[in-house]
Amino acid sequence: IVGTAYGLAVRGDYKPVVEIQFGDYIWPAFMQIRDEVASLRFRSYNQWACPMVIRVAVGGYIHGGLYHSQSIDGFFTHIPGIQVVFPSNAADAKGLLKTACREENPVLFCEHKGLYRQGFASTPEPDSNYLIPFGLAKIKKPGDDVTVITWGMLVQRSLDAAQKIQEKTGTSVEVIDLRTLIPLDKESILDSVKKTGKILIVHEDTLTSGFGGEIAAIIASEAFERLDAPVMRVAAKDTPVPYGPELENAMLPQEADVLNALENLVSY
Repeated sequence: IVGTAYGLAVRGDYKPVVEIQFGDYIWPAFMQIRDEVASLRFRSYNQWACPMVIRVAVGGYIHGGLYHSQSIDGFFTHIPGIQVVFPSNAADAKGLLKTACREENPVLFCEHKGLYRQGFASTPEPDSNYLIPFGLAKIKKPGDDVTVITWGMLVQRSLDAAQKIQEKTGTSVEVIDLRTLIPLDKESILDSVKKTGKILIVHEDTLTSGFGGEIAAIIASEAFERLDAPVMRVAAKDTPVPYGPELENAMLPQEADVLNALENLVSY
């Protein structure tokens, strides 16, 4: 799939938009994505380009077990030359996909399979030419006391937790949906840090080496003096995704985990 897309993209006659389902099965193509697709501009002194879109269904919460539940976004954010997109709802998916099809660089377009049939992910179509620029996060819920930075499936869980803690304690929580990881909207992140001073990063990938660590490092480097509490993270446990539903629920981050982290932040 990737080799065919690579050849079509290099020829320049086509804009290949291919699908690998699921993200768990992208690894046989990893070498070509990493060594060929992502690096072509660098290797050719910008004389060649490889514009393609790789759509890939990712993530858990579907009781699909190890080979149908992996989060791959953290791996691909580490590769220079690849743009990583991760919408949380239907309207954003359309606007970002149309932008991806117009890009002159390779795009990994992550679609969370657990969102496909969720009512909360159904959103009205803005218009037929709706485009969302890459690197532009969206404030899903304004707030003044705590900031939650998240993406993908965890956006809705964060919104639900934010609503519950606001009803319980009056804490005003701002929820930011990044929408694209590469490029990253640093400006929106840092603006919110300066406003609230308390940050919780929520993502589905494992805690160790997850992309949340990169965001935390940016905040510590560029807005440390504005923090009123340590940057906190909620993420999956460092294990493979289990087959058993109860074990999967224990391994993946849940709304209760987000709520508990918010309560800890409020206590600072």
